[in-house]
Amino acid sequence: MPHYEQWEKDGIVSREAWLAAGRQGLLGLAVPEEYGGGGNADFRYSAVLAEEFTRAGAAGLALGLHNDIIGPYLTGLGTEEQKRRWLPGFCSGEIITAIAMTEPGAGSDLQGIRTTAEDRGDHWILNGSKTFISNGILADLVVVVVKTTPEGGAKGLSLLVVERGTEGFERGRNLDKIGQKSQDTAELFFNDVRVPKENLLGELNGAFVHLMTNLAQERMGIAVAGIAAAEYLLEITTQYVKEREAFGRPLSKLQHIRFEIAEMATECAVTRTFLDRCIVDHSDGELDAVHASMAKWWATELQKRVADRCLQLHGGYGYMTEFRVARAFTDGRIQTIYGGTTEIMKEIIGRSILA
Repeated sequence: MPHYEQWEKDGIVSREAWLAAGRQGLLGLAVPEEYGGGGNADFRYSAVLAEEFTRAGAAGLALGLHNDIIGPYLTGLGTEEQKRRWLPGFCSGEIITAIAMTEPGAGSDLQGIRTTAEDRGDHWILNGSKTFISNGILADLVVVVVKTTPEGGAKGLSLLVVERGTEGFERGRNLDKIGQKSQDTAELFFNDVRVPKENLLGELNGAFVHLMTNLAQERMGIAVAGIAAAEYLLEITTQYVKEREAFGRPLSKLQHIRFEIAEMATECAVTRTFLDRCIVDHSDGELDAVHASMAKWWATELQKRVADRCLQLHGGYGYMTEFRVARAFTDGRIQTIYGGTTEIMKEIIGRSILA
């Protein structure tokens, strides 16, 4: 925490923070011990991390992205050679990772991906660009979603791993966002990048299935951060209205304020119950895509709603960036967008019911 304000100003987290996380055993929780990891894939450990970093307001250090989104691709799809090459550094913090799906013209629609990889025998030639890539500046290892069979649509996509320093791989500017300022988010450009055949991750033309398999965990991580943020905002706002006076008495004595707090407390309690059930289901390998979508949609929309109401209850102070509620308002706004927008979540749920 002593460094976080500087990271916000710099627009990027220090690499030393990643190395420190590695020394503390916070990286690669689910990676087998033989590669330097924690050796325990129980999602509840990841949930603890997500909640604590959210309560600390430290959204910039993207351990969840590294551990829970990219980690499963490396451990579940990697060859033995790939695991031995990448996982020790992944766990120590020496190798920071990113995944590159989104393109300027293709967000949630994977079929719209235009980045291509042409088979040249012993290597691929990669061309295209990606945008909104978290860890884009810091990343040493980028899992890139590419089109390997042009006429294959979503079934013609593959995952290629591009390493820092590869010729033709360039990073654009560190994008200026309204929140999560210390989380480096970048544009990536690939110009005739030569990628070794041994950097294909998983099956050729199998990326769509690979991506769908891991999306439930990604969405659960986002949902857990959502409920943790809502609960924390409710906690600090409840204390604020007890201390802040208006018209000669604490705000908490006003019926409207009590009703606002009561409504948020009830919504948080109901959401927490559902999220806890989903966490246990996921840890037991029983969580399906529909319930993960429900959790992601509901918890992040609740977070957005609670952040807005809590900022309002803080009055003018809520608009000041030195107050946690102001930073939480802007940092959390992305939650209903990345990992699949609320609208996409509803589409997944609706299709499952009406198919």
